[in-house]
Amino acid sequence: MPSATPAPKTIQQCVAARKGGPFQMTTTQYPVPGPDEICIRNRAVALNPLDWKNLHQGMMVESWPCIFGIDTAGVVEVTGKNVTGIKAGDAVMSLAGHGGRAGAFQDVTTVPANYACRKPAAWTFEQAATVPLCYLTAVSAIIKGLGVPLPHLREAPKNNEPNLDDLTSPITTTKQPELPKQPVELTSVLILGGSSGVGASAVQLLRHALPELVIITTNSPEHNDRVTQLGATACVDRTLGGAQLVKAIKQASPNAKGVDAIIDAVAGALDGNGAVFDSFRDDGPKLYSHVMTGAKVNVPNGVKGATVYGRMAFQVEGGEAAMARLFDLVDAGKFKLPLEVEVVGKGLDVIGSGLDKLKAGVSGKKLVVSL
Repeated sequence: MPSATPAPKTIQQCVAARKGGPFQMTTTQYPVPGPDEICIRNRAVALNPLDWKNLHQGMMVESWPCIFGIDTAGVVEVTGKNVTGIKAGDAVMSLAGHGGRAGAFQDVTTVPANYACRKPAAWTFEQAATVPLCYLTAVSAIIKGLGVPLPHLREAPKNNEPNLDDLTSPITTTKQPELPKQPVELTSVLILGGSSGVGASAVQLLRHALPELVIITTNSPEHNDRVTQLGATACVDRTLGGAQLVKAIKQASPNAKGVDAIIDAVAGALDGNGAVFDSFRDDGPKLYSHVMTGAKVNVPNGVKGATVYGRMAFQVEGGEAAMARLFDLVDAGKFKLPLEVEVVGKGLDVIGSGLDKLKAGVSGKKLVVSL
């Protein structure tokens, strides 16, 4: 008798059945990577505000059911035929995506190879899973929103590091826009939400790029020590009211005249009917880099506003290797974990309760599910 054919390899997925939930566990076939893709066996996934906004508001959902999850860390199991520098068995951290094969809330996630980089040996999978989206969004906020080049994206890769610059993906096949030949000269930047993952990442990247820059953040006072250790010059209590907040920001700015630019990681400009825009220096460039949160901010006349999101990092000069260069930054001690990590449980079935906890409010930490 002929031998039995082995059963096809399958994976488990945590699927949002409809707007508002519930999540359901389903089984599907193991994915086949495209020529420039990798399949990652997820070991930990981070929970992001965008996940619960997708679930409850359908913010970026084209159709239901849908698989969420934007950050992951795990082990590469399969690589596409064009992939170099990353191989099966490598521990990596990666930006994930929305829906189908790309979402992180499943056993195996399939992404373009340049969405991933090697996991720093000193970080656990749970720690590594909290970084990609925050880091890439901060890169976008600085380069696309403020016009400030980041030197680590222009540095050549180390000889012993993978060179991912020749990899392509649906995001990176378009022509890359040039950075300004004469970058804006900034003396001060205000980061609204300095203790958020994006804010804390931006603090570090700005400090590396502009060592003399005055970096002011708004955050809860209990996070002041951590944010200043990451590179902030001064922290302002985020609970201050409109005029008081503006006064405190200006007092911390050079010559108490106000700031040149704002990175808004938390839609903070909505508080006080946009009073924070009065923090700008009268004769400054008045740049406002708004991280996409789903909230609409009315930018006043005279302010140059830009809305940014994580995947825009792949569209800047050198950005196709943004994740590979992140590994270099961490290895050189120039980028630390932006947030404390709290593991809310193990297994895909705890994602729903974890998102409920995130939606209820979390400050200064990142929630993670171990797998």
